[in-house]
Amino acid sequence: MNKTFAIFLVSELNKINFDEVLETSIETLRLSLDGTKTFVKWLGEIPNCISQLNTIEGIYSYNEIMTILDGPEWTKPITYPPTN
Repeated sequence: MNKTFAIFLVSELNKINFDEVLETSIETLRLSLDGTKTFVKWLGEIPNCISQLNTIEGIYSYNEIMTILDGPEWTKPITYPPTN
């Protein structure tokens, strides 16, 4: 069974039931660089808590989410030489 992912605004984190998704808590979630978005993943049918979100950006497969997370909204570009 493949994992499915949803991106949404952190303002709706209070709606996530961590018993329905594969993340364990708010503290373990990855945020977008600006801190406004996050995502969760699950197996099987869409969890009830996800279907009730108002700010879902999309439902994605593993390959789709990896492409998104590699983008400028989620990953800082590497600069050479590294700057502090």
